[in-house]
Amino acid sequence: MTGVLKRRWAWGPPYILALFLAVGPAFAVQPDEMLADPALEARAREISRDIRCPVCQGETIDDSNAPIARDLRIIIRERLTAGDSDAEVVDYIVARYGEGVLFNPPAQGVNLVLWLAGPALLLAGIAVAVVANRRRVVPEAALTADEEARLQEILKQ
Repeated sequence: MTGVLKRRWAWGPPYILALFLAVGPAFAVQPDEMLADPALEARAREISRDIRCPVCQGETIDDSNAPIARDLRIIIRERLTAGDSDAEVVDYIVARYGEGVLFNPPAQGVNLVLWLAGPALLLAGIAVAVVANRRRVVPEAALTADEEARLQEILKQ
């Protein structure tokens, strides 16, 4: 019976792998939001990949189904249709929602702390490791032959 089960499930893993590979990322952009001009739509998608959803925090507005993300996608497309450059669209969004909506905020002002915190903590961790390694207790030297003989004598008693 086990031979039949092994043969039956032998093709299972490839099918499961094919299923996972066939399922692509689900984008939240609705067909009614898309622009007719492919160049403008490509620019809108590029901009929306760099904007964080204010509700979801871990997703771009391109991936989020939140109503605010939809509103932001529509605003981006409206601004592009009005003739704004990519930088002007991003500046418009940042002016309304703050730098928190950017996945890669500029390394200036308060954001400089965030950019420098990672390397500073890494250097602090290395320094702690070096200091801890220097303070490590060094094992004493091995026993001499006379001490070893005396130890054996004591252990026999």
